Amino acid sequence: MTITFHGAAQCVTGSKHLVALNSGTKILLDCGMFQGNPKESDRLNRQLGFEPAEVDFLLLSHAHIDHCGLIPSLVKKGFSGTIYCTPATFDLTNILLMDSAQIQENDVAFINKKRMLEGRSLLEPIYTTDDVYAALSHFKIVPINETIRLTNEASFTFTEVGHIIGSAAINLHITEDGKKTTLAFSGDVGRYNDEILNAPAPFPQADYILIESTYGDSLHEDMTMSDKRLLEIVIDTCVERKGKLIIPAFSVGRTQELVYAFNRLEISNQLPDIDFYVDSPLSVEATGVMRQHPECYNQQLLDYMKRDKDPFGFKNLHYISRVQDSIALNDKSEPCVIISASGMADAGRVKHHIRHNIRQSRNTILLVGYCEPESLGGKLIRGDKEVSIYGDMYPVNARVEVMRTLSAHGDYQDLLRFLKCQNPALVKKIFIVHGEPEVQKNFSAKLRNQQFQHIEIPAMHQTFSLD
Repeated sequence: MTITFHGAAQCVTGSKHLVALNSGTKILLDCGMFQGNPKESDRLNRQLGFEPAEVDFLLLSHAHIDHCGLIPSLVKKGFSGTIYCTPATFDLTNILLMDSAQIQENDVAFINKKRMLEGRSLLEPIYTTDDVYAALSHFKIVPINETIRLTNEASFTFTEVGHIIGSAAINLHITEDGKKTTLAFSGDVGRYNDEILNAPAPFPQADYILIESTYGDSLHEDMTMSDKRLLEIVIDTCVERKGKLIIPAFSVGRTQELVYAFNRLEISNQLPDIDFYVDSPLSVEATGVMRQHPECYNQQLLDYMKRDKDPFGFKNLHYISRVQDSIALNDKSEPCVIISASGMADAGRVKHHIRHNIRQSRNTILLVGYCEPESLGGKLIRGDKEVSIYGDMYPVNARVEVMRTLSAHGDYQDLLRFLKCQNPALVKKIFIVHGEPEVQKNFSAKLRNQQFQHIEIPAMHQTFSLD
């Protein structure tokens, strides 16, 4: 048996890990899109690194685009097998992939207008909405904690990781030549004190572990202070400076966490009397999906809902789907808060909102989660004074704020706690994925301190034999 790392290898996005059994069966763990630097990501997303027609099964950890975003391309290029995921993951993947296709089609059309005037060749989207429909027919829904047999030699079990609704670790059980091997893939690990979701669960003892490392050398700020800090930024921007607060946020998870936080502030009569907008058709749909899956909620949220039946709605909150309503926000002069996708600010409506508001010093752009360093959000976080948006340069006059407390990724303490259920002496090798190289190096040292001794940081397309 071998495993080859075709994505999230010494980088954070593009999760794709291909397990090849001695019998010839091939099992793909995730099929995610690279995000960040547009030119580099486009190149990587058009080259999977393996032959899709040779893959028999795809096991999907969760619905974020950097984990599921290339599934339509996989099918388009010849994959004809079955895709397994949890119920909530399917519901989210359905809308996320459709949104991804529409964003590609719209962004390519927007860019092609300029390319046409310049006499340059036109671009094509990686996949279209028709490709998404074709891909969705390959999905099969399975519940958390139920073992599913793929072949006589392979089965798997999903276990809870608390990252977003439906997210799961993948526990792959292989029997070859009478020898049993368990490979565990963390997917993305959530936080143990999340405001909304169940905490990550223990998982079966593994021989090999693929562990994400997004915040493998960081500790998040105290979550108990997040509401206070959020309120301070709203008041400073919208009350004192009379500006707009633009918050790039992933449509799944982060947007709902922000809305729930503002809901709590509204319930306690602390929010100023201004308008709040969730400007994203996808966020509207994703919030609807979250409402349909209370089995993913933790007890804290269930208790809160006994006094507030809708934690994702409050006075002055407006969900926007129509394009014309989104465009109208650019002409709105009154102070307001706009939450819009994408979380890295490199696509979607939020990119237009930033373009229209980045030059005014009264406005604030608040980054609330991980941004790939070369994404627009990443450049704002590192303090670039000028940024490129749709090919034009804009001075960064708006205030840029960063809040790490709302991250859906666990920090290194959460990751180490996630691994506490494992006996390090029985783990033959840990592969660190889904992280920046320096972070992975630092996280490796932390794992060694926990007695995990056989650690690898795979390079892109690197293959390992699992004896």
